[in-house]
Amino acid sequence: MNRAARIGIFSLSVLIFCYAGIGHVLGRTSDDKAYKSLTVYGEVLQKIQQDYVDDPNMRTVTAGALHGLLESLDPQSSYLTPREYEEYKKKTSNPGTGETGLTLSKRYGYIIVLSVLPDSPGTKAGIRSGDLLESIGGFTTRDMSVGQALNLLNGQPGTGVKVSIIRRSKAGTPDEVDIVREKLANPKLIIQKADPDILVMRFPSLDAGRAEEVRNRLLDAEKQGIHKVILDLRECGRGPVSEAVSIARLFVPSGTLATLRGQTVSTQVISSEPKQVIWKNPVSVLVDTTTSGAAEVLASAIEANHRGDVVGERTFGLASEQKLITLDDGAALILTVANYYNADGKAILEEGVTPTEIVRAEAQEDSDSGDDDATPSPAPKEPGLGPRPLSPEDPIFHRALDLLKTPAATKKAA
Repeated sequence: MNRAARIGIFSLSVLIFCYAGIGHVLGRTSDDKAYKSLTVYGEVLQKIQQDYVDDPNMRTVTAGALHGLLESLDPQSSYLTPREYEEYKKKTSNPGTGETGLTLSKRYGYIIVLSVLPDSPGTKAGIRSGDLLESIGGFTTRDMSVGQALNLLNGQPGTGVKVSIIRRSKAGTPDEVDIVREKLANPKLIIQKADPDILVMRFPSLDAGRAEEVRNRLLDAEKQGIHKVILDLRECGRGPVSEAVSIARLFVPSGTLATLRGQTVSTQVISSEPKQVIWKNPVSVLVDTTTSGAAEVLASAIEANHRGDVVGERTFGLASEQKLITLDDGAALILTVANYYNADGKAILEEGVTPTEIVRAEAQEDSDSGDDDATPSPAPKEPGLGPRPLSPEDPIFHRALDLLKTPAATKKAA
């Protein structure tokens, strides 16, 4: 960095420091903590500039500080540099951008795969829920935000990106795989009969239009004499919360479905609508650690209103709303501005959804089994074959079947 740039950044730091101090003295804000934080930030920058062992690249230092600041808030908040934001805008505004089908978050300091869409490039490359992405395109994910990871993974259809994977069920050297990006279509709702009287709906996503599709399937099921339904939300991590709410209203006749609340977002209590209910028979919901986002709101709504059993493992915890905020220098923030809360007033982002009937998924080999925050991978499936087939050996599915066949299931019907 040349001398002029160093002086400019140093001067900016001093200005921040002075502004913070003067503002504090004059009492122009009631938030003393914010001013104290700015004061510390300015002092740290000053010490780095003056005393670090080598001449530091202050742009890199500042960008790293901002990345860390956003990541300390929650896994989905991200800082994008001006260059990253330009790339982000191009890819999100282009309807032909290729994707990998991976739903991502942060865990153990790395990018983690929460779920993989059926028949997507990620599935074809053999990537599974619970895999950690050690690097993407040659860049380590150790200090990478979710926004940055998606920037690297998305691109021109037909082009490839190399990913280094740490598998939870396998110790040793990370696996190197190539993912070929594709333009993804909305995955289809998967319908199966588990019993002459039980219909299973498997949700790879909650994309727009899913609620209407579910509504039609339920009407057809009733005509066919089917009286029990299982909603399988495992490996469901995509889609707007509005679809989750619309689906919940097909089942829940009364009560609060969720509450949205944030510092700058008006509190929104989302309630059921009795006129929209079309299924009054028993229902069960399957969840595990791969269930995230809108799917968690749906599971929580069924559980909170005692409409049916929620069976499986505690969900990941991602139900929140993000806002894109642009900055004067061309950078941008993807900032979580509101959380969805369950009936007990707990944020799903922090607590996840705890099932009414806890059943652990099939045992996995896990070198980190002593970690309380461990996220076990679901049972492996062959690359390219889509979701795991339902079977009595699936303990979560098997338990849900047993519960639906008990008299208690009928009592929970609307």
